[in-house]
Amino acid sequence: MTKSELISLIATQRSLPRATAEEVVNLIFDGMKSALCHGERIEIRGFGSFRVRRYDGYVGRNPKTNSLIQVRPKVLPVFKVGKTLRRRVNGSSADTN
Repeated sequence: MTKSELISLIATQRSLPRATAEEVVNLIFDGMKSALCHGERIEIRGFGSFRVRRYDGYVGRNPKTNSLIQVRPKVLPVFKVGKTLRRRVNGSSADTN
């Protein structure tokens, strides 16, 4: 599902103008981006959680030239699926913990 499809789905299911649905989706995504940029964790019960993970720099190797390169430290967003969503995707309808 793309962002555009999500906007269309919300607009249709809630009888909202597309512009309003787009604003709602953008507000949610902007809030999530802001929280992750500030190092905060996002938890959506029954769906999953987002957090940032810090990776140290290291010495790697360029596969084309076989020369050593310095890989800089980085911070990446990470998603961990929730139990309820995992069970539904795997075909189990039981939502027990």
